[in-house]
Amino acid sequence: MAQQVQGVIAPGKNEPVRVETIVIPDPGPGEAVVKIQACGVCHTDLHYKQGGISDDFPFLLGHEAAGTVESVGDGVTDVEPGDFVVLNWRAVCGRCRACLRGRPWYCFDTHNATRRMTLLDGTELSPALGIGAFAEKTLVAAGQCTKVDPEVSPAVAGLLGCGVMAGIGAAVNTGQVGRGDSVAVIGCGGVGDAAVVGARLAGAAKIIAVDIDDRKLETAKTMGATHTVNSRSTDPVEAIRALTGGNGADVVIEAVGHPETYKQAFYARDLAGTVVLVGVPTPEMRLELPLIDVFGRGGSLKSSWYGDCLPSRDFPMLIDLHQQGRIDLGAFVTETIGLGDIEQAFARMHEGDVLRSVVVL
Repeated sequence: MAQQVQGVIAPGKNEPVRVETIVIPDPGPGEAVVKIQACGVCHTDLHYKQGGISDDFPFLLGHEAAGTVESVGDGVTDVEPGDFVVLNWRAVCGRCRACLRGRPWYCFDTHNATRRMTLLDGTELSPALGIGAFAEKTLVAAGQCTKVDPEVSPAVAGLLGCGVMAGIGAAVNTGQVGRGDSVAVIGCGGVGDAAVVGARLAGAAKIIAVDIDDRKLETAKTMGATHTVNSRSTDPVEAIRALTGGNGADVVIEAVGHPETYKQAFYARDLAGTVVLVGVPTPEMRLELPLIDVFGRGGSLKSSWYGDCLPSRDFPMLIDLHQQGRIDLGAFVTETIGLGDIEQAFARMHEGDVLRSVVVL
């Protein structure tokens, strides 16, 4: 039987979000209904609200979430009611050419629930990243549910559903930071700070945080940055080179998603070093680089989508590391809020006042 719950929708481009009654259908084959316990306010949700991802309004926002499986549809065997799960937005298919080659993090046929959540008048909702977790409950594909230790705080666990995983994975999975490497991270919001954590976890000897906000740089130091550069007052390329014996960093992670900062990352890496783009650009952005420099500098230019993670492998591992005290995922939670506070949380995010506001239900 369909259920009525409260959820936060973006009704139209740049319109204020509002709390509405949402109709959640019973799960169909391969689907699950999850009772949400916590959901982080991610910059991607703001992109949806601004119409920067698509114009398929109204959106049911929220995707960085953890909760408890309430019910499952036919054919679901990996999770069952009562399981504590982190939701992910890349449920791998196991059948495409990437999955069959043993590279499921590149899956070309990830899937979401096929049944649609609606408003009371029947208007179909577009769930953000196929999740829609700014709600008391949501409907997802069962493959989007990753079981983790239920002893962990939901507010902490949910962060792995997007930003923290993206940053840690950019360093560990995509950039393949190694012991003794030098790493520069350009852009020290939630994703950039997670990349700092990932670089530290991987054994980097030198981690250089770059941003235009001294408050963010101070936070990056608490996450493991060994050096900081304010690029508003200092040329970041020259500063990174000066801190790495004139060579440039072994791995430079660009967590802004802008052509100018990408160029800085490109020229701040060592010869044959690696650039990792994890910041999300907008569709109209264009990049110009001399092709001779791309050729002559060698190395790798990589994009990191969701930190090239495999949720079934990475989420439980990172929860274990957090519980062992080897990483502090709780440091990313700046504040906890309610469903009615999300518009204000977007404003605080824009001002750089928070790493993560987390909705707790």
